[in-house]
Amino acid sequence: MAEREPSNIAGIREERRSLPAHAAPDPARIEFRRLTIPDLPLMHRWLGAPHVFRWWYDEGTSYAEIEEKFVPRIEGRDQVEPFVILYESSPIGYIQTYLIAHDEEYARLVDVEDSAGVDLFIGEAEYVYRGLGSHILRRFLGEVVFDNEDVRACVIGPEARNEAAIRAYEKAGFRYVKTIQVPEEQQPEHLMKMSREEFEAGAVE
Repeated sequence: MAEREPSNIAGIREERRSLPAHAAPDPARIEFRRLTIPDLPLMHRWLGAPHVFRWWYDEGTSYAEIEEKFVPRIEGRDQVEPFVILYESSPIGYIQTYLIAHDEEYARLVDVEDSAGVDLFIGEAEYVYRGLGSHILRRFLGEVVFDNEDVRACVIGPEARNEAAIRAYEKAGFRYVKTIQVPEEQQPEHLMKMSREEFEAGAVE
């Protein structure tokens, strides 16, 4: 039987606002909310978009694969905490966080005590390369990651060839630590880190 993807999100027509051409992003309009089951069709569309799939290819592209990956996170059966990125209250992307210590093998490779990891993508193509990435990261670090008092540092691991992401993360305040090869990943990670103290001292230009 062919896969059937739900035709709408949360039972209503999906409405999206576009960022006007050449408009500078307003960090105050960035928000986050937890990912929910009704968001899965949106995640399916985003993860199938070429600009996302280029870097997020391990999640799969079928609706069944998206459910298998994200439903446990939504229901709290997985250590990864999933969030939707909102701009002017409209969903534009996905961001997640997790404690590095929960994965012993990855924790040995990272070797940063009391750290949390973050991964993200902007799903709506019109919001890509608009300067939002660094602002999204810093807002998420302040509201979610470092809201956990036990977290002393945050790490992020883009592929070494993802130069645009690396520039955005540097602008947010992350600094290169080392290159690591995670066994199940196809490409090495360009591991970057920001301590709580560095976060509190810095700001996006």
